[in-house]
Order: sequence, then structure tokens, then C-alpha cells
Amino acid sequence: MAHLRLGDTAPNFDAATTEGDINFHEWAGDHWVVFFSHPSDFTPVCTTELGRAAALNGEFQKRNVKPICISVDSLEDHKAWASDIGETQGTEMNFPIIADPNKEVAELYDMMHPNADSTHTVRSVFIIDPNKKVRLTLTYPASCGRNFDEIIRVIDALQLSDEYNIATPVDWKDGDDVIIPPSVKNEDIAAKYPKGHKEIKPYLRTTPAPNK
Repeated sequence: MAHLRLGDTAPNFDAATTEGDINFHEWAGDHWVVFFSHPSDFTPVCTTELGRAAALNGEFQKRNVKPICISVDSLEDHKAWASDIGETQGTEMNFPIIADPNKEVAELYDMMHPNADSTHTVRSVFIIDPNKKVRLTLTYPASCGRNFDEIIRVIDALQLSDEYNIATPVDWKDGDDVIIPPSVKNEDIAAKYPKGHKEIKPYLRTTPAPNK
């Protein structure tokens, strides 16, 4: 069983989904991916989560992100449940749900935590970049719904750090000041961060949001 760590290549797989059969890496293409699991269909917390993810479709598209989710239930259950999600959450499903009744993908991504639940997946989240590298992992218990605002925030932070060689401070939101990494020498700051910088401590230097 895999224990995926940050920087690992996200395992590839073939699977049946509510939008047809896919090869995961081919489906992802050159997009970022939010890949998340839910314990089972027709459950209250999961219904709200999938509705929220569907409602964020425009935000995901702006960031070149494709969401996809999985549970160990059947394709038939997924399709029936999708209509409930649309009815109760006010947003039609607009991304695929993977059927994994044999738990093959769940085992591949270490989504089965026997001491928490021996039969269903925990609430795992993987953010995967266009190079198929795992950039973030989150694991929630079955009783606790996820915060998709945080997932969007992390994607913004990752994409910004990739483009501009910065780090983001605690509770950062898009548009806030960012941190200059300690690896950047003072004499190189002006060329790399033209908006100027503030030195709070020699190791703590900030600069205005580079993308604004």
C-alpha cells in the first residue's frame, strides 16, 4: 500500500466514472487536479461537499484546476446520487465521480484507514500539479466536512509560489503581502521583487503581492 508524500508522482490508474472511463494521467492533462474521496454516497456531509465543489466550477476553471472525486460505491449509485446533489445543493454535478467498488484506487492512494473505518474511504484530499506531483495532502475524519475555501487558498498559494519564488505567511489570502525565501540574498531582492520589500528580521522579509 502506498503512502503518498509531497513531491511524489500521483499514481496513475484506469477507472469508470460518471463521465465515462478515464486514464487518470490522460484525463488530468496539463491541469492541476483536486482529487478527493468521500466515505459513501447518499450521505449528508458528502452531499454538501460535492455540491460546494460543483458550485466552485468557475473558480476552479480560472485556476486551470479539474476536480474529481471517488468513493467505493458503484457507478449506478453515483449517478442516482448526483441528481440528489443537484436537487438539494442548487448546483448540478459538473465533474466526474470515480466508482471504486474493489477499493483498488483507494488502496493506491492510501484512502482506507482501517482504525477509522474498515469499509469506507476517509475524506482525503490531494492537490496534484500539471507535472503529476502531489503538492498537498489533507485527511479529514468522516464526521467533518471539508473547507473548500481553504483548498482554493492553497491552490492560489502554490501557483503563486511556483511563478514568483515566494512563500505565503499564516492565514494568507490572495492579494496579501508575501514572504521572500531565506535562500534569496539581500542584494538580489531588488531585481527579483521590484515592488520593494520590508525587512522585519534578517530571516523575515516581505514584499507586496507580485501578481497584483
